[in-house]
Amino acid sequence: MSYRIPHIIARRSRGFTLIELLIVVAIVGILASIALPAYGKYLVRGNRAAAQAYLLTLAQAQAQYFADAHEYAGTPTALNLPVPAEVASYYDVSIDAAAGPPPSFTITARPVIGSRQAGDGNLTIDNSGARTPSNVW
Repeated sequence: MSYRIPHIIARRSRGFTLIELLIVVAIVGILASIALPAYGKYLVRGNRAAAQAYLLTLAQAQAQYFADAHEYAGTPTALNLPVPAEVASYYDVSIDAAAGPPPSFTITARPVIGSRQAGDGNLTIDNSGARTPSNVW
């Protein structure tokens, strides 16, 4: 006696059911909702790090400029260090040089309004090396 599988059951299904596709879409949506905010925070940290590195470069150039000219430069272009494009897109960089006595400078990077850095806060460094906000440097 041979047992035969009915024709309807023996057919192999090809493809996915609508339920399976909906489950996959739901899982991808949940993962994306978790990953996108984390990626945004990663981009903000990367932009902040680029600005911090540029501020440190400007501070070192100010020390050299002071040794040569006995005063601090008032602009990044006076130091032959124009603001890099990756920093200029997210921060406005300015130098406040005071003649003194004693001479001093403060370099400030302010987030551009409307950019992803807008809520990040100002970054500063002065002639003594003091940095604010200290919790992000």
